[in-house]
Amino acid sequence: MESMLNKLKSTVTKVTADMTSAVMGNPVTREFEVGRHIASGGPGMSWRIYNGTKKSTKQEVAVFVFDKKIIDRYQKFEKDQIIDSLKKGVQQLTRLRHPRLLTVQHPLEESRDCLAFCTEPVFASLANVLGQWDNLPSPVPTDIKEYKLYDVETKYGLLQVSEGLSFLHSGVKMVHGNLCPENIILNKSGAWKIMGFDFSISSSNPSDAEPKYVCKEWDPNLSPLCLPNPEYVAPEYILSVSCDAASDMYSLGVLIHAVFNEGKPVFQVNKQDIFKSFSRQLDQLSHLSPGVLSQIPEEVRDHVKMLLNITSNVRPDADQMTKIPFFDDVGAMTLQYFDSLFQRDNLQKSQFYKGLPKVLPKLPKRVIIYRILPALASEFVNPDMVPFVLPNVLLIAEECTKEEYVRLVLPDLTPVFKQQEPVQASNMILLIFLQKMDLLLTKTPPEDIKNSVLPMVYRAVEAPSTQIQELCLNIIPTFANLIEYPSMKNALIPRIKSACLKTSSLAVRVNSLVCLGKILEYLDKWYVIDEILPFLQQIPSRETAVLMGILGIYKCTFTHKKLGIPKEHLAGKSLPHLVSLSIDNNLNLNQFNSFMAVIKEMLNRLEAEHKTKLEQLHAMQEQQRSLNITNHMNQSEETKNTPSPATQVRDIDEIFGGSSGSAGVNGKENGSSSTASQPSRVSLTLEEKQRLAKEQEQAAKLRSQQPLAPQSIKPATTTPQAKDLTNSLLNTMTSVNTLSLNSGTRTMPMQGATISTFPAGPTMGGMGTMGVSNGFNSPMGFQAGGMGMGMRPAAPGLYGGMATTTSTPSFSALTQNQSLNQPSKPTDMSALDSLFTSSKPKVSMNQMAPKTAPGATAPSPWINQFGRGQPSQPAPMQATPMGMAGVQGGFGMQANPFFNPQNFSQPSTANTGTMKQSASVNNDLKDLFG
Repeated sequence: MESMLNKLKSTVTKVTADMTSAVMGNPVTREFEVGRHIASGGPGMSWRIYNGTKKSTKQEVAVFVFDKKIIDRYQKFEKDQIIDSLKKGVQQLTRLRHPRLLTVQHPLEESRDCLAFCTEPVFASLANVLGQWDNLPSPVPTDIKEYKLYDVETKYGLLQVSEGLSFLHSGVKMVHGNLCPENIILNKSGAWKIMGFDFSISSSNPSDAEPKYVCKEWDPNLSPLCLPNPEYVAPEYILSVSCDAASDMYSLGVLIHAVFNEGKPVFQVNKQDIFKSFSRQLDQLSHLSPGVLSQIPEEVRDHVKMLLNITSNVRPDADQMTKIPFFDDVGAMTLQYFDSLFQRDNLQKSQFYKGLPKVLPKLPKRVIIYRILPALASEFVNPDMVPFVLPNVLLIAEECTKEEYVRLVLPDLTPVFKQQEPVQASNMILLIFLQKMDLLLTKTPPEDIKNSVLPMVYRAVEAPSTQIQELCLNIIPTFANLIEYPSMKNALIPRIKSACLKTSSLAVRVNSLVCLGKILEYLDKWYVIDEILPFLQQIPSRETAVLMGILGIYKCTFTHKKLGIPKEHLAGKSLPHLVSLSIDNNLNLNQFNSFMAVIKEMLNRLEAEHKTKLEQLHAMQEQQRSLNITNHMNQSEETKNTPSPATQVRDIDEIFGGSSGSAGVNGKENGSSSTASQPSRVSLTLEEKQRLAKEQEQAAKLRSQQPLAPQSIKPATTTPQAKDLTNSLLNTMTSVNTLSLNSGTRTMPMQGATISTFPAGPTMGGMGTMGVSNGFNSPMGFQAGGMGMGMRPAAPGLYGGMATTTSTPSFSALTQNQSLNQPSKPTDMSALDSLFTSSKPKVSMNQMAPKTAPGATAPSPWINQFGRGQPSQPAPMQATPMGMAGVQGGFGMQANPFFNPQNFSQPSTANTGTMKQSASVNNDLKDLFG
């Protein structure tokens, strides 16, 4: 592997060094940059051909270099002969100018090491193409190795050679003398050019009608480079030392044979004994077998046979050969016409270009790209011919790859995109480009589309010709998917809208609407709603086609799955606009039905969407309302279960020593008010302080508990639970009703008023009846107002007609009531202890002793109604106020409708010790407070 790399490196280095040493110092290098070795040609394949560029203009050229090292083996006089022969050929070629001859760009320059001259760009020699690779770079270039001649190239190449010979014979009176594949050069476009005039012979009497040519005798001792190729030389040149124009025609016949036989001439010549070989060849030519010409096409086979005739007068001349039917091929004639375009006027050119699209599909791609396309592009400088040339150029562009299009076609099209003069030609150019817009947008790079192609489209939309506008609007939807969205939104759509509004042509306006409707799918929803739909309301005309176009855009937008119209826009803008258009007098029945179908479809969707929204909103509101009620109930339970310490202290104070400052109902009705007395504070006993501390601890525990969740949670069996207040109330009522004399509604006479009737069952809304223990007697049933614990009743008349606190029964009756309800175990009401706090000093028994105020009325007969036959001595005393914020101070046992008065008058022996202890406490307090 390493040896191969070294060999390759040495080969490249050798070739580079040879080229550098050969050309270096030659005056040609002052003006031309010499590039890569690409081919070889000339007499004996002695010229190396390099590609190159002119330094000043960057024009592409071919540099022919003859390295003098090739002839180092010869003697000096032989070297001089070879150099003189080569110089003669180049100098003769430089003087001659014809399309069929190789064009020299820079004359021959000689240096110590080489000869060099520059010509038009060259691909290779015909000998290279036919497989003769002498003096070529190693390895042989792939494009030469794989090059195959097409029939049209062969026909037209031979025709070009014939035309070149015709020019030499008729125009210059010259015989080429060495016409062979080495001296036929294929230029960059594929045209066949004649060179190698080293052995050319000019007429000795050019002014006469019959030219005379004097040739030299064949000298076998000369170097092969000083002699023509004997395999292509006419027999008379060797045998009779005579030549004329027919000698070149013999060479042409052998050349045609070589082209169709992979470069092989008719006969192989022994150069050592050339005279004997030509004598034998002469006999063979006299009796030429059909197999020798079997590979030559039948159309030209007879003409080749005539060209190889040993009699020069029988051979056709060059002018006659150009007119044989073999060259009447469509492709060959087309290529020939291109080569003579400079001789044609515009009318002839236009006719030719019109028929060219029919011929192009029959030609090989290589011929089209390298022969026809450059000729067409050269016509772009003629503005009047552009509309005729452009369709053919775009047809060729379709067959090109993207790389070939960018490299070969686009540079010539760019100036045409911007051409606006003359106006008629410019309009035709726009029409042609619009018809091929998909090709342009597919193969043109994005930057060139933005800078060249789209501005041309915008110009077509705004063109003064309605025909161009209509065509442009019809074509735009076909390539809309290839246009970038920003260009469409910011440049194309505004121009279409402007054309629709400003034009006076109904066709343009309708086509604008149709175009917009077709490209809606390439736009986003909000752009359509904000820009397209409002634009429809600005269209001034009311022709039927315009109305249906507007309806079509609405329908497309409404039904398209990516777009759609919001219900707000439907209700506020779309439907009002469509309804107003639907009653236009220009619409027929079918068109009106189309409008109504779209309107009904919009209304149905509007109804469905808004109804769904309202149903969802209603469900959310119901869910939120339910959640709020649950949260409110949880907060109410939490408030009842966890009262603040300040409230607890205040409630205990009101129970044990608070004063009442409320006025009785009767007094309020009579306009009088009773002021509450504020007793002085007293210190708590040790037992009361201990109980207060326990209540505070319990309140702290309740505050530390988690808030209740909306759903019900079953309490743990190990957690102590508060007694159900509702069941307690019901039990108390059952006990009271059992002991009561009459459970019906009673009227209780009071001082100047009548107590309101009370129902037998609980009347509180949502709260039930709670039993309250005041620390001295059995639980009292009381009815809380609709606001709950600690709140003022909803109406002042809840306890309307309530008695004043003047006649309170003894506490022993309540104790007896407790023993009656639960004789074995007193009811545990400790769960309600936290509702009462000791915020006021305890009232002494002396203060609770009955006192007869001056002018006071007798005790109320209300108790006597229920206590007849019972030995009771009602002693009027001031009622202890309840620790409930918002409840009037006179809320005592007389004011509670659930207490049975019979319980108050029954004597009891269970509380005797307690009453004795209370009497002792009262005496102590009397001594303490005086």
